[in-house]
Amino acid sequence: MAGKSGKADAVELEVGDRTVRVSNPDKVYFPEPGYTKLDMVTYYLAVGDGITRALRNRPTTLERYPDGVTGESFFQKRAPKYLPDWIPTAHITFPSGRSADEMCPTEPAAVLWAANLGAVTFHPWPVRRDDTEHPDELRIDLDPQPGTDYADAVHAAHELRTVLDENGLRGWPKTSGGRGLHVFVPIEPRWTFTQVRRAAIACGRELERRMPQRVTIKWWKEERGERIFVDYNQTARDRTIASAYSVRPRPHAPVSAPLRWEEIDDVVPEDFDIRTMPGRYAEAGDVHADMDDHRFSLETLLELARKDEADHGLGDLPYPPEYPKMPGEPKRVQPSRARKE
Repeated sequence: MAGKSGKADAVELEVGDRTVRVSNPDKVYFPEPGYTKLDMVTYYLAVGDGITRALRNRPTTLERYPDGVTGESFFQKRAPKYLPDWIPTAHITFPSGRSADEMCPTEPAAVLWAANLGAVTFHPWPVRRDDTEHPDELRIDLDPQPGTDYADAVHAAHELRTVLDENGLRGWPKTSGGRGLHVFVPIEPRWTFTQVRRAAIACGRELERRMPQRVTIKWWKEERGERIFVDYNQTARDRTIASAYSVRPRPHAPVSAPLRWEEIDDVVPEDFDIRTMPGRYAEAGDVHADMDDHRFSLETLLELARKDEADHGLGDLPYPPEYPKMPGEPKRVQPSRARKE
């Protein structure tokens, strides 16, 4: 149960055994619909158990908009100053070799505390704080390119579901909060970031083989065409995907909505925002609540990756530009520029 009390410039919310103070509750965060900071924080309270499930014990980067979504923003990777002692942290290492302590939400009050700082979107790492080197989620990002939309992502997602099933895996889909779909697969924390990324590439290549006119795994935008891009680099170290239930910094305050497979054809991303999701959550609960009850193996996808390389010469693919050159990575230059050179 939650209650409110407060002064003219602040509101206090009772969240479990915690009291979270919300400063400047009337500050407008989403000007188009007029939603305030308190509207956003109250939304996170309504889905508190669901987003805590998605973030629990995960190092989490905060996407902060202290003056609302039309103002300046930044990604906060290091734990904020004055982090309460009841919010744990985890030590993580970036691709550069530098490291930091990131906050790891373990209860709804931690989410609300961060939202009060202007954290609109939560970006959890695919690891837990007791083992930050071995991901426990394979995350597949189906990203619509210009000329495609959510319906195209849904079409690809159905075939992706088949690919996962054939490889002994099960995925849980959610809207991105934009036009795309994310599919998360809980895995045993046995493999490195490099190996998990390799499994994502193998999965994407298999999907591309089955749907060459509709799906691509090409890193360079000039090669993608009007297809769904399987963004395999979202599995690289320090690349993160917005969590389930996260608000996205777009005008109408959409949220990343967990879905059941049987409903992905019947909804559109615009159905889910900070006004509509609390009602859905109250009625259906967290439809991804059982994710943590499962752990799958990547061995079949990694074997597929080995076969791709041995039989077809399909090795690694380019990393994002800010990453150091990685072993086995092809030349990191866009094809049109390479041809000119």
